[in-house]
Amino acid sequence: MQKRKLGKSGLDVAPLAFGGNVFGWTIDETRSFSLLDAFVDAGFNLIDTANSYSRWVPGHKGGESETIIGNWLKQSGKREQIVLATKVGSDMGLGRPCLTRDHIFEQVDASLQRLQTDYIDLYQSHFDDVTTPVGETMEAFAQLVQQGKVRVIGASNLSKERLQESLDYSRQHNLPRYETLQPEYNLYNREKYEQTYAPICEKEGLSVISYFALASGFLTGKYRSEADLGKSARGGGMKAYLNERGYKILDALDAVAGRYNTRPATVALAWVMAQPHIAAPIASATTTQQLHELVEAANLQLDEAAITQLTEASR
Repeated sequence: MQKRKLGKSGLDVAPLAFGGNVFGWTIDETRSFSLLDAFVDAGFNLIDTANSYSRWVPGHKGGESETIIGNWLKQSGKREQIVLATKVGSDMGLGRPCLTRDHIFEQVDASLQRLQTDYIDLYQSHFDDVTTPVGETMEAFAQLVQQGKVRVIGASNLSKERLQESLDYSRQHNLPRYETLQPEYNLYNREKYEQTYAPICEKEGLSVISYFALASGFLTGKYRSEADLGKSARGGGMKAYLNERGYKILDALDAVAGRYNTRPATVALAWVMAQPHIAAPIASATTTQQLHELVEAANLQLDEAAITQLTEASR
């Protein structure tokens, strides 16, 4: 399996990231451990989480996912085998996103403690804090890199203007820059990334770690009618995809999956992996069967006809 470089950094990742939002939410610690072990044992190394996972669950305050990953790292001894990515900036009780210097310093120490590690490989700004100058945020990240708490930094959910301003600030002040971008990108949701962010990634040499790579599960083919919406905790959000274009995409996924004797989820991820600038799409699994479908994508080389068929169906 060929690894891909994150921007101009020294980090190399296998072409699939395990999304840690499920840890402590839809799966407990025991199952999280077994899936993390299986993921790494299959040759993958990028694990993505955030300090805010999973604040949306009643009774949770954030940090639940990082805590489980930290416990797994302590038990498994696999810290050196993985690229550990987490995020800062989403609402942790302030009622708004925050990327101030003091907040970043406070949150990185809390994340390190929960993760039971001395350093974070990829530290990402989760949501933009437009009330804080990009210079303050980039100077704070630079200090964390200098201290050895963070190796590489990345961005997620920034406007194209703020992303470019951040990159320009780092260049002008000779500071570490964002090496990765984490946008929403999948066969269904393509337009915003391709039109707004892909040109910046091309120009600046950024690597993309895309979230919702399976459109929250729609592209697995599990949700084909309103009767299917109760199949999971995320099912209610699938209704927006049940339209003419959504069905056209599912038909194309079914056709390509049939030709390759694999599953729609595998094909959907393989299509993302085949796009320019993509380092690793993020996907989550709650069972070993789901994980198998995800990891298979890294070994599925779609031919030009299959990529064209999927691209046209989702246009």
